[in-house]
Amino acid sequence: MRAIEITQPGKPEVLQLCERPLPQLKGGEVLIKVHAAGINRPDVLQRLGHYPVPPGASDLPGLEVAGEIVDGELGDSGFRKGDLVCALVQGGGYAEYCTAPLEQCLPLPPGLSPLEAATLPETFFTVWSNVFDRARLAEGETLLVQGGGSGIGVTAIQLATALGHRVFATAGSDDKCRACEQLGAERGINYRSEDFAAVVKELTAGRGVDVILDMVAGDYVAREIDCLADDGRIVVIALLGGAKANVDMGQVLRRRLTITGSTLRPRPVAFKAAIARALRERVWPLFGEGKLKPVIYRSFPLEQAAEAHALMESSAHVGKIVLQVL
Repeated sequence: MRAIEITQPGKPEVLQLCERPLPQLKGGEVLIKVHAAGINRPDVLQRLGHYPVPPGASDLPGLEVAGEIVDGELGDSGFRKGDLVCALVQGGGYAEYCTAPLEQCLPLPPGLSPLEAATLPETFFTVWSNVFDRARLAEGETLLVQGGGSGIGVTAIQLATALGHRVFATAGSDDKCRACEQLGAERGINYRSEDFAAVVKELTAGRGVDVILDMVAGDYVAREIDCLADDGRIVVIALLGGAKANVDMGQVLRRRLTITGSTLRPRPVAFKAAIARALRERVWPLFGEGKLKPVIYRSFPLEQAAEAHALMESSAHVGKIVLQVL
């Protein structure tokens, strides 16, 4: 099969087209003929040598795919060979074939093509796990999304809005802020020209937000604490602003605040399978109702993975970047 490998840690040019044998199935897995693969920030970190591959996972990049099931024991899953699915994988997505745990496969949402569905698993699994399971965003509560124009950001904005929450989002330009608002955010906040903490406090009449989805960390954490409501929760999923933060623990104590975080890739299949079941039951129907939609900024053919990564690193995009394989 054709695949994209990381020849050595470095710039996008280290992504090279290669020939690899088909991946071998393990217990509980299916083989997918890949139609499209989503690109995510962890792929860039892996290319740079900053995101180790979990033991037993493919060294090829790519954490989400959509395509056709061509092999594997399907049991009583309801899937059949030939079905189109999208799947969260530990690696190997940038290839013509990829293995995936059967329990991490989902049917394509109503009306979506494989290209569109390939943009969903990594972001929807991540947002559901962190915003709704870990941070427990509850009815009537508000959400602030840092980096609203990213793949994670547009997913969090749409999903929280669809489920009835007030959502605010930060972005790095006025155009991106307007794009966040078009996706459902009540207010896009330009973090380059506005103090997001002050804007959030103003928009919430001084109360603050209940949950913050943070992809920055670093010195953002102290400012986020200032715009959290009492009993508020910050959930950190990336460290674009650095791994260390100065935190006023007095506020944490007095106001019963929670700072937490997680990474999804190393978690066991059973953990991800529970998320898949929740998505299928509670989220996938929202696509059919028109409350959710994939947001694709641009697609590239598989052999142009380096160009796709360069675009990802430019941060010029709003939404997802996709590799079209078939």
